[in-house]
Amino acid sequence: MKTKVVVHEAEEGGYWAKVPAIPGCATQGETLEELMANVREAIEGCLSVEVEPPQSAPKD
Repeated sequence: MKTKVVVHEAEEGGYWAKVPAIPGCATQGETLEELMANVREAIEGCLSVEVEPPQSAPKD
C-alpha cells in the first residue's frame, strides 16, 4: 500500500508527520529513520479495527 506522508521539522528538534488520507494519523521521531518506522506503526494502528460480531436481538 502506498500513501502520502507529510513530514515537518519540529521546533524542538526531530520531526513529526501526518498521513492526510487517514484522519488523526500522526506521529513523531528524533530522526527521519525513527520517524518512518513510527509512521508505519501509526498507519497499522489507525487501520486496525477490532470488529465484534453482531449481537442477535433478544427473543421474547
